[in-house]
Amino acid sequence: MEDVEAARDLLVGVVRRTPTLPARTLGERAGGPVWLKCENQQRTGSFKIRGAYTRLARLDDDERARGVVAASAGNHAQGVALAARLLGVDATVFMPERASLPKVDATRGYGAHVRLVGETIDGSLAAAVEFASRTGAVLVHPFDHVDVIAGQGTVGLEIVEDVPDVATVLVPTGGGGLLGGVAAAVRARRPDARIVGVQAAAAAAWPASMRHGRPVALDRMRTIADGIAVGVPGGVTYPQVAALVDEFVVVGEDALARALLHCLERSKVLVEPAGAAAVAALLEHPDRFRTPAVAVLSGGNIDPLVLLHVIEHGMAAAQRYLSMRVRVDDRPGALAELLTQVGDLGANVVDVEHTRISAAIPLGDVDVEISLETRGPEHCAAIVGALRNSGHAVFDEAGAPWGTGSVSR
Repeated sequence: MEDVEAARDLLVGVVRRTPTLPARTLGERAGGPVWLKCENQQRTGSFKIRGAYTRLARLDDDERARGVVAASAGNHAQGVALAARLLGVDATVFMPERASLPKVDATRGYGAHVRLVGETIDGSLAAAVEFASRTGAVLVHPFDHVDVIAGQGTVGLEIVEDVPDVATVLVPTGGGGLLGGVAAAVRARRPDARIVGVQAAAAAAWPASMRHGRPVALDRMRTIADGIAVGVPGGVTYPQVAALVDEFVVVGEDALARALLHCLERSKVLVEPAGAAAVAALLEHPDRFRTPAVAVLSGGNIDPLVLLHVIEHGMAAAQRYLSMRVRVDDRPGALAELLTQVGDLGANVVDVEHTRISAAIPLGDVDVEISLETRGPEHCAAIVGALRNSGHAVFDEAGAPWGTGSVSR
């Protein structure tokens, strides 16, 4: 706790005290107050500047003269770049070759030398380690260092000051730097509060590691939440988290997409998929956590093209898109009648494809593949029911009669 408090003093005038905003809709679902700690509004768009600046500020003169090197897909890169600029330290950052262009440009904009190496962050990290060994530059790890953990812990201090009676804190978790730091601060001020780490199911190294009593590496990862896609807990963060954190929750890709969409629509905040992980846990398990609860929105750096894809995926996961195949008579006006009926049912047509030449279609019939924007699962069921009642055969995207195959999105 003393380390976290010292880091807060160090960060005065460097980082923003981000807002802790009420989330009414989440609170209604959870049965009590829910708050959002908006680190997506932090400088560089995430909490990472807190730990990066703390680490760099505590380097001695010789270390600063040698410069620093880091590896990151985006958020840590920007945090290190800005911290280095503020402290007058030369910084080199290795990023994957396919890193988001906005994140690459932002890192360069803060003054770092950016090198694109490797297909994944593992390749970039290997290059950064080699660079540090060859040049003497100080490697700034994204999470596995006590100074980084202390800096991230200042998020926890702000949480307990803003919500003194907090009962649960949910933290998006990758390597464990943010989680370990927040846990230190919250546990010291609110020892009865429950600390929950949230991971993407496709990149969840912590649950298995906790079961085995040591860091366990994942064989593979593939998630839209790249900000928390870390294959193995750190040697420094593991004992910290194991001692202070109560539980872990994993959330799927659909849940992450729905949570991002929820943040946009209901709270008017833009977060990246990783930053929405704590909200995803609350949406998936609204009765699981004691309130008042605080969900940390850890970052908001997202490529616009990725944002578009995730929003569409989130709407599909919430069944606000309906894709189906409707069989109609092959006669003039039949398609217009179908579209009119769909409009009268309150759905918005997104896309239509009219197919009459297929061995699978009976002679005299036409299949209409139609995508609709709806109000949710109940509205989807009402539309399908009304079409069936009017004599249409309705099939899902796989071609099975509606309701016998997979749910269409």
